[in-house]
Amino acid sequence: MLHKLTLALLIGLIASVPSVVSAEDGWKPLFDGKTLDGFSVKSGYATYGVEDGGVIVGRTAEGSPNSFLCTDATYGDFELKFEVKVDDGLNSGVQIRSKLKNADAKNAYGGRVYGPQVEIESGPGQAGYIYGEATGRGWLSPEPQSEDKSVNQHDHFKNGQWNQYRVVAKGPNIKVWINGEMIADLTDEEIYETHPEGLIGLQVHGIGKKAGPYEVRWRNLEIKPL
Repeated sequence: MLHKLTLALLIGLIASVPSVVSAEDGWKPLFDGKTLDGFSVKSGYATYGVEDGGVIVGRTAEGSPNSFLCTDATYGDFELKFEVKVDDGLNSGVQIRSKLKNADAKNAYGGRVYGPQVEIESGPGQAGYIYGEATGRGWLSPEPQSEDKSVNQHDHFKNGQWNQYRVVAKGPNIKVWINGEMIADLTDEEIYETHPEGLIGLQVHGIGKKAGPYEVRWRNLEIKPL
């Protein structure tokens, strides 16, 4: 009898371990890996789809303004990780804690996304620094504002390859790593005051009448509330 009871207890403990680990770990996928349910395209008409078993692919559309595949959910303090690959000739970004304005305006395509953006672009360049998309402030990170190339750009972004991003947003501080290298450590009380929480958006930059289309790809998007 004791043997059966002990065995039952062991089985119960083993069965409970995954849920405990998952709860302590806290990471959740940002999308279901198959569809774009829970997302909507704003600000432009670039196209987005899911390919290759869980890769979000954004493609430019001639004449479109900057477009963003935005989460319906909003996030405040969090840690976000993802991998990204972008065609040469196209820069991109990931909006965090962002909002929509002029949602009812003509040709607003659901509203203009504005707020902090984590830059994505080929190197050497400003990948990983924080830009104030449509905020009127330009770069929030100080490094790109320097005229010194040894300060305002780096080559940690691997052109034509998958790049690992890690973003930690906690209070007014935003930190960004690319491929394990810390790129940005920004504390900005002003942007935090207006954007303490908001949507996450995957940008396909407008290209005007440039040759294209260009693509940007994201995979392994996971988020952990802090």
